Formats: sequence, C-alpha cells, structure tokens
Amino acid sequence: MADGGPSRKSAARSSGLRLEADVVRHGAAWRQAGVTAAMLERAARAAFTAAPPARQGTYAVTIVLTDDEEMRALNRTWRGKDAPTNVLSFPASDAVSEAGLIGDVVLAYEATHKEARDERLVLADHVSHLVVHGVLHLLGFDHEKDEEAEQMEDLERTALASLGIADPYAEREARAAEVSP
Repeated sequence: MADGGPSRKSAARSSGLRLEADVVRHGAAWRQAGVTAAMLERAARAAFTAAPPARQGTYAVTIVLTDDEEMRALNRTWRGKDAPTNVLSFPASDAVSEAGLIGDVVLAYEATHKEARDERLVLADHVSHLVVHGVLHLLGFDHEKDEEAEQMEDLERTALASLGIADPYAEREARAAEVSP
C-alpha cells in the first residue's frame, strides 16, 4: 500500500446483525483528510439498517479508498467510461454472498473531495453518503428508473439521518420546486 498502512477491519453488532468492514487505503490523502475506518463502518451499517428486509447474521463489506487514477481504470474496465467517478460498487458473487461477503465499495479521493468542495459539503458527510449509496447498490438497490431512484434516495436519507447527516437532496428538491409552475 502506498501509505504503508495495513487494511483495517472494524465490526459493529446490534440486534442480531454483525457487520464487518474491511477498509483498504491506497495513498495517504484519505488518512490526512480524517476519514476513519470507524466512520466508514458506521455509514455501511446505517445503509444495512435502513434497507429492507431486516437482516440477521454476519456480513462483510470491503471499502477501498483510492485515487482518481485507479478509479478511472476501474470505471473504464467495468463500465466502459474512461473517466474517474466518485464511487463504484462491486457485488460479490452468489457463492461468496451466501457466506456473508456482500462486495466492495470503492471511493476516489480527488473526485469525492472536489464534489464536496464544489457543493460546499462537509467531506466526512459526503464520504458517508457515498458509502451508504455504494452499500445500497450491493444490497440490490438501483437508481436507473425514477421509481427506483426515489426509493434509493429515501433509504439514503433514512441512513444518513441515523448518522446525524442532513438530507443531501433537500437543496436540489428546493431548487426544482422553485422552477416548477
């Protein structure tokens, strides 16, 4: 690893659900920005708790913190888009997911930092939102159709509210209401 640090596993337990988050950091920027494994695990757990159906047992997710260069390569390989993006989710195969591993969530530092700066968001809140978003994808939620997007955004709002993070869609919806006749 570029920053010399090992991956960090954290686990949370309550109400019959145990979630293990393995955090892998590529580079020092994430650590310098104050992004902690505990914060990422809380966001992943919030997504699990918000998303139906209620789950029991032990689950694991890997959260990879990387840079735009690696994210661009992943986005090109898996989505055919030759540009970095903020977050990608890679669901585990059925055989692995039966064992509890649901997949990987990958975040790109530069893209995430730029979005937070441009939208005047607290970086930690934006990172938490992206982890929630990514984990919801791993749990089978999507936003390709309007109906799906509404459901996913509602789940994100619920998860983020449980973390004390404001509704990330409120400003967009207020602007849309101003423009509507």
